[in-house]
Amino acid sequence: MFAISFVAPVFQLLILGYAATLDVKNIPVVVCDQDHSHTSRDLMRTFSSSGYFDIVEYLPQPDDIDKAIDDGDASIAVIIPPEFEDNITSGERAPLQIIADGSESNSAGIGMSYASMIVSKYSQNIVIQSLTRRGLGASIPGRVDAEVRVWYNPELRSRNFMVPGVLALLLMVMTMILTSLAIVKEKETGKMEQLVVTPMKPYELMVGKLAPFLLIGVIDVILVVAFTTVVFDLPVKGSFLLLLGLCLIFLMTTLGLGLFVSTISRTQQQAMLTAIFFFMLPMIFFSGFVFPISNMPQIIQYLTYIIPLRYFFVIVRGLFLKGVGLDILWPQAVALLAFGGVILSMSVLRFKKRFA
Repeated sequence: MFAISFVAPVFQLLILGYAATLDVKNIPVVVCDQDHSHTSRDLMRTFSSSGYFDIVEYLPQPDDIDKAIDDGDASIAVIIPPEFEDNITSGERAPLQIIADGSESNSAGIGMSYASMIVSKYSQNIVIQSLTRRGLGASIPGRVDAEVRVWYNPELRSRNFMVPGVLALLLMVMTMILTSLAIVKEKETGKMEQLVVTPMKPYELMVGKLAPFLLIGVIDVILVVAFTTVVFDLPVKGSFLLLLGLCLIFLMTTLGLGLFVSTISRTQQQAMLTAIFFFMLPMIFFSGFVFPISNMPQIIQYLTYIIPLRYFFVIVRGLFLKGVGLDILWPQAVALLAFGGVILSMSVLRFKKRFA
């Protein structure tokens, strides 16, 4: 209990200090520049130098934007049409299109505001520079207009962003805590030692201990999907069977962590506090559930790659809001499978060694 009482608060303070920020910056942006002019390049330099946006890629065709946003490589896309510079020079309206990923409503809303502000200011600067250079009597150049489009969550409803994440949190909380508490309780009452000395094989003991919580997780998935569909009018746009299969893979991680906590805890209170402070809260803060990962310090961003919940959030939001399939989500699925296999295997080995 010493570590839980004194180390855990300091640990949480460090996590909150670095990860818990509502500021939005370094928003990943992809650009489709069909004009390839000095003006279009100058406009995008304004985006990148603002500190709000990070241009990650220039795409040759507008059709490539779909994959960039579906893969999560970009949250904002900017399309500059042909003759952009010519329209400005001739005094005509020069439109450009800004597309935002509405599945991350907070970042999308703030990102659109930043983008519109930059375009508006850039348009004003063009007029001021032209009048200054040619005199007040000169013709006014064309205006740059940003046409904003939001995909996957056009109304930018925060519940559409939060509700799919609740499914992931529910699975993690229920299976990790229930697994650790149930096993520790049997250790406290002496039932675990009685089971160990029976002719039961080790794998049979593991299956008997983990199967009920696996079943609870599956039932929770079905209940949450039904509830979000009926109450929140947010059905799964992708494959429900794919969602269920990937949830089972994620449960390998949470069950493994619950089993691991049970091997290092002596009481149920200790097991609950250990699971909450050292596993659940760090995973929530570093997974991008509330605070965008792109806003965190670089070293913290690298640390998030070892958080299984990060990959599962991409999966549930992709299936709920974007309707994408395994062709898009396979990197996250492979990462979850690797984490689940390693964590569950190590926890089972430690459990066997602990009660050998």
